Amino acid sequence: MSTIVLVHGLWMTPRSWESWVPYLEARGHRVITPAYPGFEIEVEALREKPEVIADLTVPATVDHLGGVIASLDEAPIIIGHSFGGTLTQLLLARGLGSAGVVIDSAPTEGVHVTPLSQVRSLFPALKNPANFHKAVGFTPEEFHYAFANTLSREDSDKAWAQYAIPAPGNWIWAYGLIANFKPGHQETWVDYDNDDRAPLLFIAGGADHIMPASVNKSNAKKYHKSAALTEYHEFPGRSHWTCAEPGWEAVADKALEWAEQHKR
Repeated sequence: MSTIVLVHGLWMTPRSWESWVPYLEARGHRVITPAYPGFEIEVEALREKPEVIADLTVPATVDHLGGVIASLDEAPIIIGHSFGGTLTQLLLARGLGSAGVVIDSAPTEGVHVTPLSQVRSLFPALKNPANFHKAVGFTPEEFHYAFANTLSREDSDKAWAQYAIPAPGNWIWAYGLIANFKPGHQETWVDYDNDDRAPLLFIAGGADHIMPASVNKSNAKKYHKSAALTEYHEFPGRSHWTCAEPGWEAVADKALEWAEQHKR
């Protein structure tokens, strides 16, 4: 049995892992789904409190998640989706976790690949500089393109209604647009050459619009000088909604089997 920490991404809450929890628990694992600070309330309540989202910072979030992990009685497997993948990389860089799996990960600092589908997906947040200080959500149409493009529009709209919340606009601006152009290390920088971190697997979706496979592949390659194990796996035809769209069990199985095989 392993302890598994599931880290959600932007525009989501721990509710997005609701299928994974019983699936992994049925295999005998302890599963923890920590929320970002202040995100412990339900989706519907967060939609009514956008200031909780808008004021969130990455350092506070990493500190919070790190505290949860450090309090456990064993080093867990950390699995993060989307910006949860970025946070997972930052947590591994702190020496936390026995293994890490990042799924459709947002990039850490220094990854310069920006496909057009990613630009289009993030444009609703980036089109107005005033969004830097706001919580920015997707319309159902924007969510369908960015997250759930392999689903029917009807199924995508159901997912949006059940799971989607706004995201901190400053995160999208600061880490999606500005970080690679500012001097010095920013808050999403990791030491790619660190030889003493836990093994790390990148899982990408071949049809992901917002965090395309090319972004994940480029992020994985940044670790090529490290003696710590880094591997990459791609699921053709899967969108950013890969952890919940039909066939998500194959993604969960791959993440768990790899992490169990390589954890330290």
